[in-house]
Amino acid sequence: MISREEKKLLIDIIEAINSIDEHLEQQRILEIYLKNKTKRRAVEREIEIIGEAMSKVLKINPKIPISYSRIIVDLRNKVIHAYDAVDDILIWKIIMKDLPILMEEVKKLLDEN
Repeated sequence: MISREEKKLLIDIIEAINSIDEHLEQQRILEIYLKNKTKRRAVEREIEIIGEAMSKVLKINPKIPISYSRIIVDLRNKVIHAYDAVDDILIWKIIMKDLPILMEEVKKLLDEN
């Protein structure tokens, strides 16, 4: 059973993932993403939110069954503290491959509780 605080944080993660889709205008086109600094910065901000929420979840429940939860937090730290070294291609890979998995896992946890 997840706590009320965990549930709130997991919902924040879902909302941030949905916001990434909004920022991309439901268009998953790398060239458009790379050419638009505003979109990139907006996506990076949502990744910061996801990472911060995940960090708080891990403090409450270090054994939460979310793949790569520690890597998500580490990415948040990199985006915030090494903003000048953010790899746009890595962020794109996360958008395309990792966020859909994260969304599934978080929804499953919420559905089970």
